[in-house]
Amino acid sequence: MSTPYFNDVHIVQEKVDFLPASRVTDDRSILTLKSLVMEPLCAWTDGYVGAALFGRWEVDESGCVWHFHLRSDPVFHDGHRCTAQDVVDFLEAISNSVDTFGMKWSYARYFAHVQFAAISETTLCVTTARSMGDLPEIFTEFYLSRIDCEGNATIGSGQYRVEAFTRGQSVRLSHANGRRVRIEALPNAEARLAEVTAGRVDVACQLDCLENLPRREGAALQWVHATHCLSVMAYLNCARGFFRSEVARRAVNLAIDRRHLCQQVYDGLACPAATVVSPWHCGASQAGLRAIDYDPDAAREMLRTLDCREELALCSPTYMPEHALKIANFIQDSLQQVGLKVRVDVDDDRPAYARKIGCKEMGDIAIFDSSPHSTFRILNDKISSSSRGVWWQGYDDAALERLITEANETVDPEHRAVAYGRCLSMLQTNPAWLYLVHPETLVAARSGLNGLSVDHKGILHFA
Repeated sequence: MSTPYFNDVHIVQEKVDFLPASRVTDDRSILTLKSLVMEPLCAWTDGYVGAALFGRWEVDESGCVWHFHLRSDPVFHDGHRCTAQDVVDFLEAISNSVDTFGMKWSYARYFAHVQFAAISETTLCVTTARSMGDLPEIFTEFYLSRIDCEGNATIGSGQYRVEAFTRGQSVRLSHANGRRVRIEALPNAEARLAEVTAGRVDVACQLDCLENLPRREGAALQWVHATHCLSVMAYLNCARGFFRSEVARRAVNLAIDRRHLCQQVYDGLACPAATVVSPWHCGASQAGLRAIDYDPDAAREMLRTLDCREELALCSPTYMPEHALKIANFIQDSLQQVGLKVRVDVDDDRPAYARKIGCKEMGDIAIFDSSPHSTFRILNDKISSSSRGVWWQGYDDAALERLITEANETVDPEHRAVAYGRCLSMLQTNPAWLYLVHPETLVAARSGLNGLSVDHKGILHFA
C-alpha cells in the first residue's frame, strides 16, 4: 500500500557536507542538503529564474543598477532575521572563494566591477559597470547560511532545520510539520544500492554512478530519474595542434554515434548533446537544436583535406565524469574508424587532472564535464576568448564573441534567451568541444514512498 507522504525517511547518498558558506558547488549530494535547509537568492528552474530568498527585483533602463528585495520576513533557524547586509557579506566572501580543487572561482572576475550595498534592511542594491542581464541567474547558485556553534554553515532559512550534523557521515533534519529526514554518507554506489534493496534505508541516491547499472523492472523498488543539465564532453585543444582547425572539430563531432554511446555506456540513461549546454539551459529551447548527426563517411571526407598523420593524445580521468574510461575507449574507437590515430592517457589524480586542464595541459582531447546550469557561466568560463576563463582552451570566433556580448548585456529575460540561443546555434556549427551526452540522475526508493522527485540539477526533492 502506498503512502501519500512520509514522516520519517532514511536516505543514503554519496556525500554529507554543507561546505563553507562561501564555497559554491554543483555537487548533487551537497545541493540536496542545501536546498532542504537553505534558500537560494533566486530560484532556477530549467533555464528560468524566479523568486526565492529575493522575492522580487527590478533594474533601471541602463541595465546597471539593480534592486533586489528580500521576501517577507525571512528568518534563520537560530532566530536571526535575515537582512540585506547578510547578503552583502555573503556575496563579498564568495567573490574571494575557491572551488573544490583549490582554484579561484570565476565570481571574482564576474564581480570585479560590481558594487553591493544594503540600502535598507530588506533591499540589496547592485551596481555594475555595464549592463549585466545574467545577474539574477548567477544568484541562483548562492544559498545563504549562517555558521553554527561548531563552525559549520548549517543554519539556513529553508523548510528543514539541522538537528545534528557530523561532516562526512550523517545529518538529521526536521520540518515544522513533524517530518524528519536522516541522511547518511555512503560513498560507494554499490553499497547504496544494497542498502535500499535490503530495506535498510528508504532512498539511495546517485545510482547512476554504478559501474553496471541495475535492471529497473519489478515492484521491489521505485526508480526516480531525470536527465541532468550537466554535459559530459571532451575539450578539444583549439590553441595548438590538430584542433585549431574548425574542419577537424566538425569532423570528429560527426564521427561520434551519440545514441550508441548512450546505450553502450549509460544503458540508455543519457541523451545526446547538441551544443555546449543542455536542453534546460537558457537559450536552448530558443535555439531548437538536435544532436549532430552521426555521419562517419562525411567525417572521413572532411579529414582527407587535413594532415592527420600525427597521433592524437586523448586524456581521461578515472571519474568525474562517471564511466570516463569507457567513454575514452568509445571515443578512441570512433575516431580510429574514421582514420585518426588516437592514444588514451589516463590520469588517476582527479584534482591534479583538473588543474592541468586549467593550465591548458590537455593533449589534444580531454574528457571532462561541464556542470554549471548557467549559460552565461559556461560561455564566460569555457568558450569566450575575451574573458579567457580558467577552462578556456583556445577557441576563438570573433562573430560568436559579438553574440556573447549582446546576450550578456540583454536584460529582458525573453530577449536574453533568444540572444543566447543564437550563441548556442553558432557553437553547433563551429564546435568548440566534442559534444557527447547529458547523463541521467538515478535514485531508488522503497516501493510506496511517494512524493519524491529529481530535478535537472540532480537535486532530490520531497513533495
